[in-house]
Amino acid sequence: MISVKALTKRYAGVTAVDQISFEVAKGQIVGFLGPNGAGKTTTMRMLTCFLPPTSGGATVAGFDVLDQPLQVKKRIGYLPETPPIYPEMGTVEYLKFVGKLKGLRGADLQKRVDYVCDRCSIADVKKKLLGKLSKGYRQRVGLAQAIIHNPDVLILDEPTAGLDPKQINETRDLIKSLSGDHTIILSTHILPEVEQTCEYVIIINKGKLAATDSVRNLRARTRGAESVVIEIGGRSGAVEAAVVQNKLEQIPGVSRALCKQQIDNRIVFEVESQKGRLVRGDLARAVVAFGWDLNELRPAAMSLEEIFLQLTGSEAAAQNENEKAPVEELQKQ
Repeated sequence: MISVKALTKRYAGVTAVDQISFEVAKGQIVGFLGPNGAGKTTTMRMLTCFLPPTSGGATVAGFDVLDQPLQVKKRIGYLPETPPIYPEMGTVEYLKFVGKLKGLRGADLQKRVDYVCDRCSIADVKKKLLGKLSKGYRQRVGLAQAIIHNPDVLILDEPTAGLDPKQINETRDLIKSLSGDHTIILSTHILPEVEQTCEYVIIINKGKLAATDSVRNLRARTRGAESVVIEIGGRSGAVEAAVVQNKLEQIPGVSRALCKQQIDNRIVFEVESQKGRLVRGDLARAVVAFGWDLNELRPAAMSLEEIFLQLTGSEAAAQNENEKAPVEELQKQ
């Protein structure tokens, strides 16, 4: 559905996007991640034909972004971080206005307005002014206008920014329900949201492609050493965390043991092995030999946040949200 090959964008000698290539299959939800100034916004603007690439190219639904921009725009629905609504217009009035801009007329327009109102759960605010709607409803109206022409591709930029937890869950469920009918690229800084919503992730850093894969495969690729969670119980009362930690770290192949939780006579540790060493068997045998109960032993799941920090560097990922990198400033000019 989307094919990007060596896509590059330069501003006055500064390279914002540097020869990135990736593929997105039909019906997928893909998380598009990167620290501030990484080139995410520039990439999305090129895919939506708002910016021409300096070199390289991309196709959307088989149409080239340089040679066939009008055909590409017809097949894309776009929701920026701030929904493009007019506060003085009513919900239905606004959706009809957007639908007409996208070529819908007559019965087809009315049918699509009714459909998106139902699909995005905004039927109860059809007659209300957009300026009177809550942030959550404005976001839903933004999604409704993005899909009113039934596009092949949806590009969503921070779709849950500023929403409360209930609204985030509702918007997340709505986005997931749209997959299959639409190919979705989701750009967000909320990494747990990507884990719960997206099938694949694309990570860029300093304009370059850092990774593109499923979260599961990324965990396998970025975890250089084995990390396991182990719960130990004392057979005759409480056990001391310091004692357990010292003995676990003496096991050959173990690099460190971190106490994560202690409840009564049960202690949970995360144990990391040295690179290239598998220690689960030795751990299990050692715990039993020390006279403790082995309540649980399982691989430690690596969070998307850990993967992100490892691939982009903690300094870049921790960049202040309000700080504008030089590239971001150039993009706005």
